[in-house]
Amino acid sequence: MNKLSTLKHGLLAGILLTVPLIALFFLGDALFGLPLAPFDLFEWLTRVLPGPLVIFGIARMVDVLGLLGLNVADTAKTAEQVLAVGMFFVVGLVAVIAFFFVRSRIEAQEGDRPGLLLGLLLGIPLALTSARAHPLLPALWSLALTLAWGAIVERVYRALRPPDSPPEGAPVAVSPAGSEALTVEQLDRRRFLVRMGGAAAAITVVGAAVSLGVGGRRERGLEQAAAVEGAGSPEPPIVFNTPTPRPVAVSTPSGEVVPAPGTRPEITPLDEHYQIDINLRPLEVDGAAWRLAVNGMVTTPLSLSLADIRDNYEPVEQIITLSCISNRVGGSLIGTATWTGVRLQDVLDDAGVLDGAAYLNIVGLDDYYESLALDLLEQEPRIMLAYAWDGVPLQPKHGFPLRIWIPDRFGMKQPKWIDSIEVSDTEELGYWVTRGWDREARVRATSVIDTVAEPYQAEDGSMAVPVGGIAYAGARGISRVEVQVDNGDWEEARLRTPLSDTTWVIWRYDWPFAGGRHVFRVRCFEADGTPQIATVSDPQPSGATGIHQVRASL
Repeated sequence: MNKLSTLKHGLLAGILLTVPLIALFFLGDALFGLPLAPFDLFEWLTRVLPGPLVIFGIARMVDVLGLLGLNVADTAKTAEQVLAVGMFFVVGLVAVIAFFFVRSRIEAQEGDRPGLLLGLLLGIPLALTSARAHPLLPALWSLALTLAWGAIVERVYRALRPPDSPPEGAPVAVSPAGSEALTVEQLDRRRFLVRMGGAAAAITVVGAAVSLGVGGRRERGLEQAAAVEGAGSPEPPIVFNTPTPRPVAVSTPSGEVVPAPGTRPEITPLDEHYQIDINLRPLEVDGAAWRLAVNGMVTTPLSLSLADIRDNYEPVEQIITLSCISNRVGGSLIGTATWTGVRLQDVLDDAGVLDGAAYLNIVGLDDYYESLALDLLEQEPRIMLAYAWDGVPLQPKHGFPLRIWIPDRFGMKQPKWIDSIEVSDTEELGYWVTRGWDREARVRATSVIDTVAEPYQAEDGSMAVPVGGIAYAGARGISRVEVQVDNGDWEEARLRTPLSDTTWVIWRYDWPFAGGRHVFRVRCFEADGTPQIATVSDPQPSGATGIHQVRASL
């Protein structure tokens, strides 16, 4: 084959063979829980590649989602999964093309050995990366599947390889007038490609359909198992901040601010709360077998079940807004929920921290890790180990069975799926800290315009435009929010009483109506009067800053 033919045949074979290979990996995962090599490879790469490169990739993914007008909180995990599959497809495609070029230049005996070598070259790294999260025997599934794939690649190569020249006297098929004649070998190759394409399509459709169906049932099953394993009847929790009940109404007799139409809910529905972590899929944790190990510089090492934590410690409750350090100004990686758990200090008191200890090194089942200074724990008694959100056990995607909450810190400082807390005199810099993110990760004050609603007629007969959104500064609170329209004066908005001192504040400003296209901006001030940072900066390394603005035509 000449180079162009080799490229075309390699490209076609790569597509027709790599797509069903991916489908078979998904099928094995869905039916038997076997390793999903495209995901395992992607997760391994994100852990070993240089931090700046990973951060660059995350930022560009968020940029693309923004350009497409997609909600980052809703689509980020799906986008990562698509990237993983796309990367694996490119790897398989390039491997087949390279194989075709190499194979066309070497003499090889008839047999599958060259293809098996290709399968080994791809399968061994896949098996090794799968072995990180799976027992060795299931991890060999990746190797077995790629060996079979490699053997098929070899056979496809031989089927598509034309003879150097048509044999003398070879029969020729008559083609339509004006076109070149086709040899029997060429017709056979076309029939072969049609059959191969049909088989590839069938495998892909079946694999995708079964994976989607079984995968959905598996996720629901995980949530149900978490709900059962996390259920219990502990004492009513201590509530740090008791919210005032607020009926849904246009106005309230108490004069409480009513959110502008289109403002996000004060409590984020659990299914809509953002999910950011280093895993492509939620961890599958057996809550009955799970234990929290508290060890290191302690007098009494602990091994606590979920029931131990839930039933043997005084429960506490706090309404909390959590935000991601990767969130852009005005982004969706922020949400509010009611957290229930136990004071971390109560658990440490039972373990007995030894003199000289200075840090807690916290590790999750996904190998995510962070460090917490004991000095901060002494200053902030609300730090909790949480096992429930909004009155129900944590969902698997949100950290079942246990996660930590640290006030005034971005989510990157707060591991999920925790199974180990080591008391130490040495700080282990966190997963993202070692990759270039801020060591302290203290929440930045931010304010967001959620809505510029339809004009309404006020009691005095004038028309007004409700503008509203949220402002948040961690546990430092919000004292004032101001809105500017078209470079005019900054006008003070009205603030709704926050649900707690660790949640966002809902604000509203009723702007005197004027037709046309306008630019609305918002800024906030912390409880002590400190203004939010107006200078624009990217999320990396300490969190995004800048003034949020929207354009609206009225």
